[in-house]
Amino acid sequence: MSFKTLSLAAAFAVVMAVPSVRAQVLITADEAKLPAAATMTQRGITRGPTIKMINPAETKSPLDLQIRFEPHGGAKIEPGSIRMVYVKSPVVDITDRIKPFATADGVSMAKAEIPPGNHVIRVEVKDSEGRVGNTSFTLLVK
Repeated sequence: MSFKTLSLAAAFAVVMAVPSVRAQVLITADEAKLPAAATMTQRGITRGPTIKMINPAETKSPLDLQIRFEPHGGAKIEPGSIRMVYVKSPVVDITDRIKPFATADGVSMAKAEIPPGNHVIRVEVKDSEGRVGNTSFTLLVK
């Protein structure tokens, strides 16, 4: 076997070993059709973790969902405490859908499928001191 043939075979083996990134459903079309729910805002000073949405508010699907967690005062994020809900009536718990993509740093979900429309998503996380951080954000999917 020549070196060139061996190199092509090795390259093929590497490509075949890399798992393909498939689109993951974050919100189904049926869930998007549910009636809108009233949203609540939380005001006040808190030392709970900060939750930041990295994605632009307007996007297309599938999108690479990026959310970052920032603990405060030397605390650490408790990854098992991450909760994400789709704010509809009734509320749709989508935590299990993002769990494989969630770490103490945040959520990084490649190719998240979301139907067109306005979608309010609420995220909650706790830190090692028991403090809760939560926020809601709206995604406009075209």
